[in-house]
Amino acid sequence: MVDLVVNYDTLHQLYRAYMPFIKPAGLFVATTESHFLGQELTISYRLPGASQSNEFQGTVVWINPLGASGGRPAGIGLKINTEAESHKHHIEKLLSHELSSGDLTCTM
Repeated sequence: MVDLVVNYDTLHQLYRAYMPFIKPAGLFVATTESHFLGQELTISYRLPGASQSNEFQGTVVWINPLGASGGRPAGIGLKINTEAESHKHHIEKLLSHELSSGDLTCTM
């Protein structure tokens, strides 16, 4: 059963959601639903330009509450637990030119 469905429509959205400091890989999901650290979730997400969705099981390792500093959106950061290297490879391939950007992200 999928707990959350996310569409990253643009590279900028994906860049803002990618969490390279989470090992092996992590993604931020904007949500106003209540979650807790350590919670296990199944996420379905679609990358920019993709016609198919990907799915992973992850653990909540970050929480941005409503009204987070810096205008960051409410949501959760997830450590990708299943096939993490494959998800990381696909995401970083898309973001190859963005990863050195100094733009703000949804987390740090």
